[in-house]
Amino acid sequence: MIAGSNRPAPPPRKKAHGPTEIFRKDESMLGSSLLGYSLEVIAGLLLLIWGADRFVHGAAATARNLGVAPLLIGLTIVAFATSAPEILVSIVAALRGEPGIAFGNAIGSNIANIGLVLGAVALVSPIELRSATLRREMSALLAVSLLVVSLFLDTYLSVVDGAVMLAGLIIVMIWLTKLGIRSAASDPLRSDYEAEIPKHVKMPMAIFWLLLGLATLLVGADLLVDGASEIAKMFGVSEVVIGISLVAIGTSLPELAVSLVSALKKEFGLAIGNIVGSNIFNLLAVIGVAATIAPTAISPSVLSLHIFVMVAFTLVLFAMTYDYDDKGRMSRLEGGALLFAYMAYMGYVFLGNT
Repeated sequence: MIAGSNRPAPPPRKKAHGPTEIFRKDESMLGSSLLGYSLEVIAGLLLLIWGADRFVHGAAATARNLGVAPLLIGLTIVAFATSAPEILVSIVAALRGEPGIAFGNAIGSNIANIGLVLGAVALVSPIELRSATLRREMSALLAVSLLVVSLFLDTYLSVVDGAVMLAGLIIVMIWLTKLGIRSAASDPLRSDYEAEIPKHVKMPMAIFWLLLGLATLLVGADLLVDGASEIAKMFGVSEVVIGISLVAIGTSLPELAVSLVSALKKEFGLAIGNIVGSNIFNLLAVIGVAATIAPTAISPSVLSLHIFVMVAFTLVLFAMTYDYDDKGRMSRLEGGALLFAYMAYMGYVFLGNT
């Protein structure tokens, strides 16, 4: 036997991790993190959609049980409740120190409501506008849009700006209440809301849905903002862009569902009224709350592009539905044009931030 042949074999040497192995490990961790945040966003959106439906149902039923007229419920309570996802997302984002998501959400939701929602609805069924009440409400939307633009021009949203918007919200609520009281009994919008406001819902059950919907909205908003902000950090995309695109589209899904169903039922006043009311509350309540909680400088991209795109879509909607010849109507061609313009805008936003 050769001397030393019974010695144990030396342990295998550990293989050093090269740059490729380290890159693959980091890539795997990045992929798992992205998947986790994406699931968080999806869960938040689903909770927001379901919670918004229950919150609107509970709020409308509660108001009806208290004897509020259906048209007043539609013009004020339903419009406010439909904007609840945007409002709660704004509050959560502002409290987290991420007001860019809140501002982007409000502006992006208004653009999505007109370009995506009404564009898609008009493609499904041409929209007829026969309500004098709704025409006045559209004028209010245009005035509110111009007010918000004027507050944006100094590139900073202060607590005072937020207070101005919230004061404007109170004024608009009072004006909408008077508008609903004075509206003609023959106004088509009145019958649309009369048909859709929940009936025969007992008060305890109405309050239950109201509170459950609100709690679900809070959880959904927290998940959505957390996931969206982390995705923005991973890809180096600004909070404003995430708010205008991902968050805005998600929070506009309840409006899309309501407007599509209303159009299929030929309740055209409700289809547009849902959007107009939601856009007014998005600007005054969502941005107003965010500015009050977390005053901040405004991103240059908001002033140079996004706010003016929002005003342009609002002006186009006003022009398309204006009663030139007693036939206020949005055709399929006009709906297709709105949808195409929205897709082009989204494409520009993504390409410019990739």
